[in-house]
Amino acid sequence: MQSGKARAGKRVAAKQPRRAAGVPKLSRPAPHAVSGTKPSRAKPLALGDLSQLLGYSLRRAQLWIFREFSRQLAAFEISPAQFSVLCVIDANPGVNQLAVAQLLSIERAGLGRLVDHLEGRGLVRRTASAINRRYYVLYLTETGTALLDRLKPAAAASDEALAAKIGSRAYKELQRALSIFVGDA
Repeated sequence: MQSGKARAGKRVAAKQPRRAAGVPKLSRPAPHAVSGTKPSRAKPLALGDLSQLLGYSLRRAQLWIFREFSRQLAAFEISPAQFSVLCVIDANPGVNQLAVAQLLSIERAGLGRLVDHLEGRGLVRRTASAINRRYYVLYLTETGTALLDRLKPAAAASDEALAAKIGSRAYKELQRALSIFVGDA
């Protein structure tokens, strides 16, 4: 008995006309060749109701900000997520790795890989907690602290680019409006 795929393949093959030996296969002409016109540039797609949704606008802004921030950090071979982890460890020496994951809304496994990478670069030191040996606590190394000191101006430059794009007053208002979400993790 044949499988459904094999039967379907035979049906498709049976419907196609056979070419006589020596007759070349014809290719389908491009749409503009049929109409005699040259292809024109595609009309920009409309966003529809998306353009009215604040959530969509925030997501687009976040993408722009993330791209700008990544560009600023690229010279240091650090991602925005790695920068965030370094900042939290710097502000909380000996912090529990799980607490960092929760604060930054990063899955535990993802944070583990992130910390592995930072530890491999000699930026972070991970040790078993003296209080609870099931947990790891994190510290910046001297190299990590020195790099973070060099990264902070790049982060500031990214914020300055945002302020230049939307204006100083709008930047301050946006920062104030979004501050309510900073504590929500």
